[in-house]
Amino acid sequence: MTARYAFFISDSTGITSQTLGNALLPLFKETQFHKVYLPYTDSIEKADEAIRQINEAAAKTGAKPLIFDTIMNPEIRDHIAQSKGSLMDIIGTFLPSLEKELGSVSSYQVGQSHDNPSGERALIRMDAVNFALENDDGMKTRYYGDADVILIGVSRSAKTPTCLYIAMQHGIFAANYPLTEEDLNKGELPKSLREHKNKLFALTIDPSRLSDIRQQRRADSKYASIKQCAWEVKEGLFLYRKLGIPTIDTTSISVEEIATQIIVQKNLQRRV
Repeated sequence: MTARYAFFISDSTGITSQTLGNALLPLFKETQFHKVYLPYTDSIEKADEAIRQINEAAAKTGAKPLIFDTIMNPEIRDHIAQSKGSLMDIIGTFLPSLEKELGSVSSYQVGQSHDNPSGERALIRMDAVNFALENDDGMKTRYYGDADVILIGVSRSAKTPTCLYIAMQHGIFAANYPLTEEDLNKGELPKSLREHKNKLFALTIDPSRLSDIRQQRRADSKYASIKQCAWEVKEGLFLYRKLGIPTIDTTSISVEEIATQIIVQKNLQRRV
């Protein structure tokens, strides 16, 4: 397996460059990518530091680092292009074609693709993220009425990262509740969830993978044993099917894919 560096550079948060790069790189399975993230590269001085790191990576591996950039300032973008990396210029690739098609000149504004930190959309994101954190892991259930979606599943089935991703990327209010052994033994939802059944979406996972994840948290415990994990997953699936709760297997797909399927299946409206 060959090794290459991949740099994600932006004069704002870098979310756009990361999203595109992380969607494309897994398609090249024979290459191991070492990823470097450089957000807020918004001056020539910071660009010089980025160039230094890129050139060091090139010297270390003997191969051109890949550069995914969403830099709006053409001067900074052209400066980084002088490095020993291979530039995948997202803005420069698509913007000229858009300007030609629309018959209009674009406005170069830093952070426009993911809004200004003081903007209304940023505030929506912050509210959604705060909601996800405050309603994580079943800590609070009295605000479930405000949730757009409530993720349920056994412990360590990717509920929290999915909620945070949905909140950050889409401004969707997502809560999550871990089904306990007591819940599964009863074979029914707790009262706090029954009242919001239409908002539920279940995450399941392969028992072996679940055991591996739990071993990192509580090694050699009943909680992490393959027997316990297999039982919880089986009982959870039985409950979801009995109640008609939509379900997705998170074993081998990314958080981005999980979130997209939830949004589509629940017909959730993105706020940002």
